[in-house]
Amino acid sequence: MQDYQKEYQRWMAAELEDFDLKRELQCMAGQEEEIKEHFARALEFGTAGIRGTLGAGTNRMNLFVVRQATEGLARYILEEKLEKLVAISYDSRLKGWTFAKEAAKVLAANGITVRMYDALMPVPALSFATRYYHCSAGIMLTASHNPAEYNGYKAYGSDGCQMTDEAAGKVYKKIQETDVLTGYKTMEFAKAVDEGLIRFVGEDCKEAFYKSVLSQQVHPGLCKDAGLTLVYSPLNGTGLEPVTRIFKEMGIEDVSIVPEQEYPNGYFTTCPYPNPEIFAALEKGLALAKEKNADLMLATDPDADRVGIAMRCQDGSYELVSGNEMGVLLLDYIAKCRKDEGTLPERPVAVKSIVSTPLADKVAEYYGIALRHTLTGFKWIGEQIKLLEEKGEENRFIFGFEESYGYLSGTAVRDKDAVVASMLICEMAAYYRKNGSSIKERLEQIYAQHGYYLNSVDSFSFPGLSGMDKMQGIMDSLRKDSPKDFAGSKVKDCVDYLDTEKTGLPKANVLIYHLEDGSSIIVRPSGTEPKIKAYYTTLGKNKEEAKAVKEKYAKAVAPIFA
Repeated sequence: MQDYQKEYQRWMAAELEDFDLKRELQCMAGQEEEIKEHFARALEFGTAGIRGTLGAGTNRMNLFVVRQATEGLARYILEEKLEKLVAISYDSRLKGWTFAKEAAKVLAANGITVRMYDALMPVPALSFATRYYHCSAGIMLTASHNPAEYNGYKAYGSDGCQMTDEAAGKVYKKIQETDVLTGYKTMEFAKAVDEGLIRFVGEDCKEAFYKSVLSQQVHPGLCKDAGLTLVYSPLNGTGLEPVTRIFKEMGIEDVSIVPEQEYPNGYFTTCPYPNPEIFAALEKGLALAKEKNADLMLATDPDADRVGIAMRCQDGSYELVSGNEMGVLLLDYIAKCRKDEGTLPERPVAVKSIVSTPLADKVAEYYGIALRHTLTGFKWIGEQIKLLEEKGEENRFIFGFEESYGYLSGTAVRDKDAVVASMLICEMAAYYRKNGSSIKERLEQIYAQHGYYLNSVDSFSFPGLSGMDKMQGIMDSLRKDSPKDFAGSKVKDCVDYLDTEKTGLPKANVLIYHLEDGSSIIVRPSGTEPKIKAYYTTLGKNKEEAKAVKEKYAKAVAPIFA
C-alpha cells in the first residue's frame, strides 16, 4: 500500500471533529488520484506561511493542519525562549473564525498567552497588534486574494513582519516533527479564556491603530471640503470597518459601498477571485461608480493588505490604475508635499521590490530620495524599516510599495497596508482636485518628465502535484540554456538572484533579463500559488508604443511555459 493510501486510511479511522472532512473522505473512497492529490504531500510552511485549498488531508487547509502548524510555532517559541505571547486575527474566508480559535487553543495549551481580535480584522491591524503588545509572533488566518476555495496561515515575527527565512525554517522543522492528527496539545476555548490564556484585543489597541493610520496624512483635514465622491468595495472582506472609519475621520462623507460586496462572505459570490488587480473583481464597483459619477472607485482584498482603484477621466470613463502606477503616484505625492511642507526627513528612504517599475527610481532620484530594492515579498520591505530602526533612523522611511497593489507609509505596521493606502490615495485625489488637476493628469506629467514605462505581468499556471516540479524544471532549463535574445532583441545581461554575491540580496529563484532596447523581462515562480510570473518593463514614446513592444516579447516568452 502506498504511503498516501496509509495516511488516507489513518484519517478515515480517526475521530474527526469536522463533519465536512469526514464526508469528503468518504466520497474519496476508491478514487486513487483524488486520494493521492490530498495525501501524497503536505502543505509546506514557508516565509508566507501556509496556503492551500480547503479540504481533508495533509495537502489541504483544515483544522488539523492549522493545529499542527500552531504546535510547531508554539514549540519554536518555547525552545527559543521567546515572549510567550502571540496575536491572532482572521479574515472573512470560510473556516476563518474556526481556524483562529483552533490556533488559540493550541497556543494556550502550551502555556502561551493569546491576544486575538473578537471580530475579523485585516493584515495591517494584526501586524500593528503584534507590535503593540510586544508579542513574539502573530498569526493571520487568510489566503489574501486567492479564490474562495482557499484559506491560509500567515506567521509574523515580533517586529510585525512576516517571518524571516531563518525563523520560518525553524518553525517548519518543528511542524514536521509534529503528527498532524495527534501531535498537538489543545484545550477548551472557554477554559483558556477563564484562565486568562486567551484575551481579546482591547479598544486601546484598536484606537491606537486608527491613530497611527491618521498620523500618516500629509495634509490633515484636506478632504473635509474637497467634495470628493467615492465608491468603495471591501470585496466581502475585512476592509469595511477600518477603511470606512478612516474615510469618516478624514471628513469624506460621500461614500457609497458596493452593496453586493459590503459584508463578509467567504464564498465571494460576486467576485470568485477577490483580487483588486483584476478587472472582474471591480466590475460591480465600476458600475456603481458610473451611476454615482464618483471621482474614485476603490476596492480592498479580503485581508485588506492590497487596494486597487479606478479613476474618473474627463470624458466620464473610468481608468484602472496599476500597482506600479499607484506606487509611483504615492511616492511622488508624499515626496513633493513633504518637501513643500518641510517635513521630508534628512536622507529619506523609500523601498520597492525588484519586480516593480524603474520609473520609481527616476521619481526618487528627482526628489533626492534613496530608493532601496528588495526581493519580492513585503517582509523584505519591512526588514529595511527594521534596519533603519536599529540605527534609530526609522523616521527616514517615507514609503514602500510592490507592483502587486501593496503600499505602506509609516512604521507602525510592517506589511502591506490597504487602510493607510486608501487614506493617502483619497487625500492625493483631493489635493489634485483642489489644485485644478487630477490623479490622471499628474500621472501623465510624470510620464512626460521621466519617460513612458509600461509594466505588465503574465501568469502561467501549473496545478496539481506535478506543478511544482514542472515550474522548477522550467527555471532549471532557463539557467542551463539562457536565452540570447527575445523576439530579436539581444539580452545584454541576465541577473540570477541565486547568485547572492552579484545581487547583494538573499537567494531567490528569480531571473532578470535586460535587453538592448532598455526593456527587461523578469521570470519568477510565485511564492503563494502554483504559477510562474513573467514581468515586463517596456519603454515607448507613449502607451501604445510601449504596449506593442510588450506584446512582441510576450509572444516570444509564452512558448517557454507551454
